[in-house]
Amino acid sequence: MARIGVISISDGREHVHRGVRDFILGKEDALVGALEAAGHEVVRGSEPVNGNVVATAVAREVAAAGVDLTVLHYAVWAFPHFTMLAADATPGPLVLLASIDPTEPGMVGMLAAGGALDQIGRSHTRQWGAPDAELVAAITARADAARAVKALRGSTFGRIGGRPMGMNTTVANTDQWQRLFGIDVEEIDQWEIVRRTEAADPAELRRGREWFERLATVHYDGAKLTPELLERQIGTYAAMRGLIEERSLDFTGVKAQPELTEHFCTMDVAEALLNDPYDYNGPKEPHICATEADMDGALTMRLMNSIARTPVLFADVRHYHGDRDIWDLCNSGQHATWYAARSDDPAENLARVHLHPEVVFFPAGGASVQHIAAPGRMTLARLTRLDGDYRLHLMLGDFESFDAATTDTLTKQSTPEWPHAFARLDADAPDFLSRFGANHIHAVPGDVRPQMRAVAELLGIRLDEFTRSGAA
Repeated sequence: MARIGVISISDGREHVHRGVRDFILGKEDALVGALEAAGHEVVRGSEPVNGNVVATAVAREVAAAGVDLTVLHYAVWAFPHFTMLAADATPGPLVLLASIDPTEPGMVGMLAAGGALDQIGRSHTRQWGAPDAELVAAITARADAARAVKALRGSTFGRIGGRPMGMNTTVANTDQWQRLFGIDVEEIDQWEIVRRTEAADPAELRRGREWFERLATVHYDGAKLTPELLERQIGTYAAMRGLIEERSLDFTGVKAQPELTEHFCTMDVAEALLNDPYDYNGPKEPHICATEADMDGALTMRLMNSIARTPVLFADVRHYHGDRDIWDLCNSGQHATWYAARSDDPAENLARVHLHPEVVFFPAGGASVQHIAAPGRMTLARLTRLDGDYRLHLMLGDFESFDAATTDTLTKQSTPEWPHAFARLDADAPDFLSRFGANHIHAVPGDVRPQMRAVAELLGIRLDEFTRSGAA
């Protein structure tokens, strides 16, 4: 969860402030308690603001604690210039929150303060009411978005290799990334993966291979997939871990095609394991890694991971089955194995995973990490650019499951050796295909659209939301 600052704003007349101070603190206690119960860390202003000096001092104290979001709280009438001073000392996102207790004009105070902020162009959002579940959820969505956006600044993206197969949508302007998101891009040659793989510890490679053989189904064919090739793929994972640690990479993307896929091995195993919350060594944090060095894809995934705290699906929009209104989201092995069952137990996920020999596109061979994504409600998103300006595509959907025969029929219509997610999207197919700005799409479990909408607003990016015809 997020770190949230709470500052209550009061009346500037000392005799009035003395009379309402306990009332303010009582309302503040309820708000702070509700936010903490939701899992947030709350940094509380040392006292209600009732003067110019206090406004600046308290706001600076809260800001110095590194909060993701600051809530300016109005339980009573509050002098608006206190808000202006506090806001000036608070660089992060603001929420103005009014109590609606009719005994005191807190709503009046919020509106006066909000209008003053509007006049100087200081962005903020407004909420009102008692700190019930609905209000806490609204503040949580904003705080989670603020935390995700804040985490981008000062981070480093490791771009291993260049543009794959002429795919313009995988390449972003590094100056634009620095300006908009505060992200540095470290360019790394794919030779680093080859060099480090060849120097990997043979005992680790064997341990990783045996882990897959024990928990998943490995379809060795003696040519495209052998124990030696699987160990080489595990070596590429070890190589990536070394690069990530040594160069302090916060998220990454690997080109792979065509150099590695034609002359070394595919990166499917490495990419799946990096995005998983575990590997053959035990539990770990997912590391966002996008195949085909897809920069905007990796950026979308990093934001969604920060919000959902789960691995993020990466897939091609492979096919639309019009007779079923089902999209086949399929990519050559990138899907984290966690999506097979979405379980905390890797054995449960890997029991549904098959390592198949790579197909004709990848002559170097290796394993494709195949499974069918487990069913459930999903949020799908993608950052793309229209005439150079970023926009956020956003929609809700459901991953569907079918009986074995139907699943077999559907997978064989595309590439059965690859992982698939069968999705029913809250989007009309003609509309989606007419304006979706990439071939890659990303998903996390649940409905995190409120957080993603807030992300777009905080980044100053246009929201491009898909819905069904006639839907609200």
